Amino acid sequence: MRLFTASLAAALLSTSAFPALAKEGDDAASDGVLYSSDTELIGLYEEYSKWQMHESGQGEEPLETAIPSVAPEANLRRAADAQVFLGRLDAIDGQALSQTERVNAAVLRSVLTEQIQNARFREWEMPFDSDTNFWSYLAPTSGFRTVEDYDEYIALMRDLPRYFAEHTANARTGLARGFSVPKVTLSGRDASLEAYIGDDIEANPFWTAFEQMPAHFTEAEQTRLQNEGRHTIMRSVRPAFTDLLSFLRDEYIPNSRTTLAAEAMPEGPAYYAQQIRQYTTLDLTADQIHLIGLDEVARIEAAMREIMAEVGFDGTIAQFNEKLRTDPEFIAKTPDELMGVSAYVAKRVDGAIGDYFGFLPRHRFSIRPVAPDIAPFYTAGRGGYEYCQMNTYDLPSRPLYNIPALTLHECAPGHSFQAAFQREQGGEDTPEFRRRIYFSGMGEGWGLYTEFLGEEMGIYRTPYEKFGRLSYEMWRAARLVIDTGIHSKDWTRDLAITYLADRTALSRHEVGTEIDRYISWPGQALAYKLGEMQIRLLRTKAETELGDDFDIRKFHDIILALGSVPLPVLEQRIEDFIADGGQGLAGVSYD
Repeated sequence: MRLFTASLAAALLSTSAFPALAKEGDDAASDGVLYSSDTELIGLYEEYSKWQMHESGQGEEPLETAIPSVAPEANLRRAADAQVFLGRLDAIDGQALSQTERVNAAVLRSVLTEQIQNARFREWEMPFDSDTNFWSYLAPTSGFRTVEDYDEYIALMRDLPRYFAEHTANARTGLARGFSVPKVTLSGRDASLEAYIGDDIEANPFWTAFEQMPAHFTEAEQTRLQNEGRHTIMRSVRPAFTDLLSFLRDEYIPNSRTTLAAEAMPEGPAYYAQQIRQYTTLDLTADQIHLIGLDEVARIEAAMREIMAEVGFDGTIAQFNEKLRTDPEFIAKTPDELMGVSAYVAKRVDGAIGDYFGFLPRHRFSIRPVAPDIAPFYTAGRGGYEYCQMNTYDLPSRPLYNIPALTLHECAPGHSFQAAFQREQGGEDTPEFRRRIYFSGMGEGWGLYTEFLGEEMGIYRTPYEKFGRLSYEMWRAARLVIDTGIHSKDWTRDLAITYLADRTALSRHEVGTEIDRYISWPGQALAYKLGEMQIRLLRTKAETELGDDFDIRKFHDIILALGSVPLPVLEQRIEDFIADGGQGLAGVSYD
């Protein structure tokens, strides 16, 4: 099946920004001798890691505040420090690095460049969007293990008024210069703060931790902590959220910009180009991406028509999508029914996963519903190390034929599996500064690739589930057209909604929340499809060149063991995989 045109494939596969990696046999680990620049680089990123820890408040020397400052002077100082680190990295001879350290150098360069570029455009002046914000994940969902943990938590709560005030001041500055979230995407988003301002302290999400205190705490400790917690929620948490809610409702939302495009903001074209590079890690223009999207949309539409013919539907793709999204056969009657479908998909993946991966992580994840305070505006699901999430809000908007693809992407062998694999395979050998880095192009590209992999694994059992998979792929392909259309080609919100709704079986509710996400978060939506296309292209190349020596388990293991890296680094690693005859991971049996 044609993935994309040769010219667009050439645009995707370009590693000019990164020097070629050394051969596997030349790596420091193979001969016990460090390359001449390795020690210098290791010293640099270890120093950078300590700097990171200090700036996040986790270093040996405590910060003056419980939560790191987000004031402009603090952000500018961090950017200046990043520029110094980048200058030192530039002075290291990249050709005198081992394979492992060339990867680390490439990752460090990308991270530092992103910090510097974010400061150039003062991204902190738009500290939230329609999907993500700074206030929703501060309250823990369970208790802590030690008294010291609770004391630190209480200190964090006491610091919220200062922290929120800094974000508010930043947002007010952005608002004044036209650097704001578009107004059309903010309707109802302020409702997520209401749970934090009620009179009932024990109904406040910040109280949850005090309801789940360890049994080994003494009665005196529990009483003290609960009294301090109750007082701090009353005196610090509620006022901070109340002030923030007033700011959003009375000042920010009424005065936010009425334009949609990132290119309509100050330095807009340069800003959007930077967002594209940041999220895709590729050197592509908006026009190139738009054409890639159109090409992919046409390819997927042809595959959709094949399934429509299989089930005997005589009509357009838009009409078939409308039939699916309104058919009660595909709607869960309870949240548990939807969660059960997802859980069963995950268990069926367990039965096939050994045929596709040589290394299987020991860690087990759970599946949880999205928290109710954010679910109305949240995406369909999200993956993570401890658990993946399924959105059970408004069940008619979550058709069951989409759940297999969503579970593959968010849970296994997508993000939850990916996180466990990389943590266990990398372990202590992964430099500290890389353990919390996430490149969307590779990470989200992997998630979408696993939806495609579900076809080979036999996860999709009906034509409708297969159509759901294609609909999800179309969702990501359409993003290439929509994101660039909105931010560089003057698309309206209605045009974007119609384009997505006509081509996918997503519910009307989900179409609306997704379009608002793309409007308010320029560039991020581009990472998924471009990353997946590159992984599939690299797989095709490896299969072709290795022939009978190609082992899908080794190919997948090599990708995930690399960790989160820019896409050009992944490409170079697969070139080396091909050159060494398709070798898998050391210490893993592929018999």
